[in-house]
Amino acid sequence: MLDDRKKKVLQAIVEEYVNTAEPVSSNALTNNYGLNYSSATIRNEMADLEKRGYLDKTHTSSGRIPSAKGYRYYVDELVNDKDISLEEIKYISEKLETKVNEIEDLTKITANTISELTHYTTVSIGPKSGSQLIEEIKFILLGSRMMMAIILTDTGLVKETIIKFDEDIKEKQVETMNYMFNKKLKGEPIETINRPLEEYLYDEMIYSVNVIRPVIEQIKKVLEQENRIYLEGTKNAFDLPEFNSLEVAKNFVNILDTKELVADILNTGFAEDIKVYIGEENEKEQLKDFSIVTFKHKVNGKDLGTIGIIGPKRMDYSKVISVMKYINQKLNNCQ
Repeated sequence: MLDDRKKKVLQAIVEEYVNTAEPVSSNALTNNYGLNYSSATIRNEMADLEKRGYLDKTHTSSGRIPSAKGYRYYVDELVNDKDISLEEIKYISEKLETKVNEIEDLTKITANTISELTHYTTVSIGPKSGSQLIEEIKFILLGSRMMMAIILTDTGLVKETIIKFDEDIKEKQVETMNYMFNKKLKGEPIETINRPLEEYLYDEMIYSVNVIRPVIEQIKKVLEQENRIYLEGTKNAFDLPEFNSLEVAKNFVNILDTKELVADILNTGFAEDIKVYIGEENEKEQLKDFSIVTFKHKVNGKDLGTIGIIGPKRMDYSKVISVMKYINQKLNNCQ
């Protein structure tokens, strides 16, 4: 446990290092943060914080930088989660009030807004398909042997697919399929439809297997597709001094290119809580040089997926958490 003086010194060091990317000296704290302690007292506190593992000392300077433990204490105990201006609040409100037709559009707007305000790379992914309910399935005949299926879930997700047949089908058959598929599957969680779909339908359908089977197979295929991952502000990362290291830059690019890894990053955490993973707290070795901040966002209780920021450990956690927290509140209050 840290006393108040050590907390103030640690907070000042983290914020100064975030701002300058340079090791922090006692003089910098005295001059820039108005700490009512002598330089000697601050140096003693810095030495003690280093001894306790909250600070690291670089080889090139007498200054200190925060360690992963120091960042963690800052995030858990010292961060200002209201570090957001009136102009930023107005900007967020204007962006989130944009009319959207699909849930993916709102997710992309949200991710873009976070990236623009924090200047970090933002990644987002929609909700897992299995957790969604089928709201409606609509079939539209496009030709004698071709039909479009449109699947709408309770989160507003819309998926479309084209189904081709080996025999002619009639408009009357399409009308019957619209009725029967919706009667059997509306309101069902996608993940609970674990029996072959034909078991839901064969006993009430009079048409041949050649008509029903391709419909079932294509619907299952489109519902099982992975949600798209969206990236915003990728170029922002390369303006940061940490990315002057070729190894860090290459590692960052490889992370963003590996969709499975990005999906794993975003599928951590629970509910709509904001989660912060610093350096080696991330399970993946590739992420040891980075911090990840994620939250699962909802509208009217419906899961819209997860948005996350990937940046250096020297991240402006105060700004990131403040922006995410305010956006999360706005989304939850959307009608």
